[in-house]
Amino acid sequence: MSVTEGSSNYEYVTARVRSRRASLFDEDDYRKLVRMGTGEIARFMEESEYEEEMNALGSRYSGVDLIEYALNRNLAKHFDDLLRWAEGPLYGYIARYLRKFDAWNVKTVLRGIYSGADRQAVEDDLIEAGEISDERLDRLLAAESIEEVVELLDRTMFGDGLEAAYDDYEETDVLVPLENAVDRAFYENLAGDLPADPNRAEELYIEFVRAEIDFRNVLNGLRIARSGVDIDPADYFIEGGRLFDPAELRTLVGNMDELVARVRDSPYGDDLSAALDRLESAESLVEFEHALDVALLEYSDKLSNRYPLSICPVLAYILAKEREVENIRAIARGQEAGLDDERIEEELVIQ
Repeated sequence: MSVTEGSSNYEYVTARVRSRRASLFDEDDYRKLVRMGTGEIARFMEESEYEEEMNALGSRYSGVDLIEYALNRNLAKHFDDLLRWAEGPLYGYIARYLRKFDAWNVKTVLRGIYSGADRQAVEDDLIEAGEISDERLDRLLAAESIEEVVELLDRTMFGDGLEAAYDDYEETDVLVPLENAVDRAFYENLAGDLPADPNRAEELYIEFVRAEIDFRNVLNGLRIARSGVDIDPADYFIEGGRLFDPAELRTLVGNMDELVARVRDSPYGDDLSAALDRLESAESLVEFEHALDVALLEYSDKLSNRYPLSICPVLAYILAKEREVENIRAIARGQEAGLDDERIEEELVIQ
């Protein structure tokens, strides 16, 4: 993994993260937002910790556009703050983890081209918190085909995986192989070169990363299995977790009950009993995905409480902040689309 000289300032950064975590929206806030129109949501955000972004952008945008831009700017600001605060190896851990937003942006561009969305709509969904340069993002946004995106990402961490998955995309005409290739590139880069003889800080980072890989393997496997395409989920298995091997995952994604039982009997089981109950009661892939998100959030919080002066609270905060932004965006878009409150609530992930 990347090495940064000096010592890590865990005590300072985790104290700042605890303060930021306390300002995140809670279930009551979401319940209020679901019953608001987009104008009311914007006013609610102006009176929250999004005030700076809402005021700065309010003269140029309105409605859902204002909310979208404010959310993305706020998210980038908070994650830039994490990097600004961190020192030593802690900085390297955070910077490496934030590359997940490079993966987000690549998948957003791919989805935009696939669905025929206009450039502005795709650009609105980008989150500039990773390492892909503005110049490369502009070139990706200007791409006119999936193939061109794959070519533009050559010699990046996504290049080899996308090139290998492109044949599956052409044969099936679904994005699942390309999206899973992007996820695999990110997580294998995240887990790659981890030390063979880690110190305590490294052990906790590894434990967090392995948990996220395990849940991503489940999610990606389910998406392939439910897509109806003739692709082996094992072909897109992400190495680095501790819960499955490729053959086992191939078998389990076809049987929800066995999959949940496997997770319940795993090292995560004791920490995730409530989340696993949600998994068992899920009736659709969307519900199952949301339940997996809740499970990962709950597990990250367990690690944070168990090891308060470590990387765990920082990574758990990133997950929670990311989820807050996605929830607010889902509410605003749902209201704009005229969805009823119950349908919007189904899109939210709340612990």
